[in-house]
Amino acid sequence: MNYISREISIGHLLMGGKQPIRLQSMTNTPTLDTRATVDQAIRMIKAGSEMVRITAQGRKEAAHLQVIKDQLKTLGYNVPLIADIHFSPEAAEIAARIVEKVRINPGNYVDRPDSAKVNYSDAEYEAELEKISKSLAPLLSICKEYGTAIRIGVNHGSLSQRIVDRYGDTPEGMVQSALEFTRICHMQGFHNLVLSMKSSNVRVMVSAYLMLAEKLMAEGLNYPLHLGVTEAGDGEDGRLKSVAGIGALLAHGIGDTIRVSLTEDPEFELPVASAIADRFHQVNEKGEIVRMIRPDLFVSRETDYCRETSACGNIGGKNPVAVLIRQDGQYFIADEESKVTPLFGMLFADEAMITERLPDVLSQLSTNPEMVIIAEAGADKLRTLDKALFQKGLKNPLILKSPVACDSLQELLLEISLNPGNLLIDEIGSGICIDASEVPLTDAIRIGFGLLQATRMRISKTEFIACPSCGRTLFNIQSTLQQVKARTGHLKGLKIGVMGCIVNGPGEMADADYGYVGAGNGKVNLYKGKVPVKRGVPESEAVEALVELITENGDWKGE
Repeated sequence: MNYISREISIGHLLMGGKQPIRLQSMTNTPTLDTRATVDQAIRMIKAGSEMVRITAQGRKEAAHLQVIKDQLKTLGYNVPLIADIHFSPEAAEIAARIVEKVRINPGNYVDRPDSAKVNYSDAEYEAELEKISKSLAPLLSICKEYGTAIRIGVNHGSLSQRIVDRYGDTPEGMVQSALEFTRICHMQGFHNLVLSMKSSNVRVMVSAYLMLAEKLMAEGLNYPLHLGVTEAGDGEDGRLKSVAGIGALLAHGIGDTIRVSLTEDPEFELPVASAIADRFHQVNEKGEIVRMIRPDLFVSRETDYCRETSACGNIGGKNPVAVLIRQDGQYFIADEESKVTPLFGMLFADEAMITERLPDVLSQLSTNPEMVIIAEAGADKLRTLDKALFQKGLKNPLILKSPVACDSLQELLLEISLNPGNLLIDEIGSGICIDASEVPLTDAIRIGFGLLQATRMRISKTEFIACPSCGRTLFNIQSTLQQVKARTGHLKGLKIGVMGCIVNGPGEMADADYGYVGAGNGKVNLYKGKVPVKRGVPESEAVEALVELITENGDWKGE
């Protein structure tokens, strides 16, 4: 997809068009705690953040952004600030006079996700859009006057009831939510816009952005796009999700700014974001950083088919997607306990074979319908091979392997998340192959299964949906997440949400089986699916109460 965004300004920072991919993060300190917020912002800036987002949940917090901005300037830091707004147009209008960018959520800026209204008629739907237009007008007027940008930030978990009623809780609903606000801004002559489509489900996130980019191009509304996987969690799992989702879109030529959301201190997000962006940048002869998709990551086509495979032993067909390991020239298949079994009799294809001898490869496979093919190539060549297998009606299992040699676990995590990660998101491949020549075997296997889980190709452990926290969070979410993981990390197949507050928490963990959501004042609400079943649980008792809830519903297994 050739999505060329228009260039806009966030204060002195240019974004979109041919500008480099911009990096940003968000503070998680209380906004009214000036010292903590300023200190954290400085750590983020030193780590590479080109913009700093700060929550402004009310008028007082919005006004206090001026104090934070002044202190940062006094200390020599002049990066653009972004106000994160939920529910409060008044806070947005205050903040727009102070900061360089305001983020609003179409799901709760005027509409509400929990409205009791259903079955909107066409007339009622149009009346709501007119209401939104009138409610946005003051903010747009202020932003025009002060040169403030706006991000229309759609969250999968906080779509308004009006959108869900008409489009469902779907990527299409996310896209329509963004388009409604974008069209209103455009019609009112406001164009300093950025859009985002965030979800904790990598597949939903990628699908929503691809759909949005296509519709924006069709309407000539090619505003810059902010990429991120929300509530990704922490550690390897959070990084695998983030790199796979963000990288898949950058490989399609989509994305102008990125934020990696981890349940860690925000300065730890920036090295990951920088490592992603580096793979889509190059330095030109003038020493300038310019956009370029690394050739082995480039994706030129969308997947418009679903190829069936036949089982070849325990690979392909109805077998779970496999993790293969190459070590000392030998191939092994790994299980979830890190045990490996040798494999033999496979066909190996590299980039040159796919490019120059594809008919020979297809001919050999056609006479060996039970042969597994391991392909080590760039993302586009892997897609070319899989499409050719589909067109020839061949059902041989395809194992995907990155052509990039990695000498560290960090490099391995990044490279396999980018390729073959973008193919796994499109449900291509019967397995992945990892070279463990330079990294410990058990670590390579763990990362392989982690990527399959991140892309929803194979579930091998508990999935944790956890927000990075912000100034709205009133408990230590990082330590709480570790406590929840320690007690429930053995519950394979369960999805558990750990969320800082009720703004996006219940929505973003909507597909979780159980949820732990901060309710303020040392209290926690526990959820079964989308339903809060235990309210106001003291924080000191909440983890064990969560375990009890899981047990009561028959989902607990011995540790």
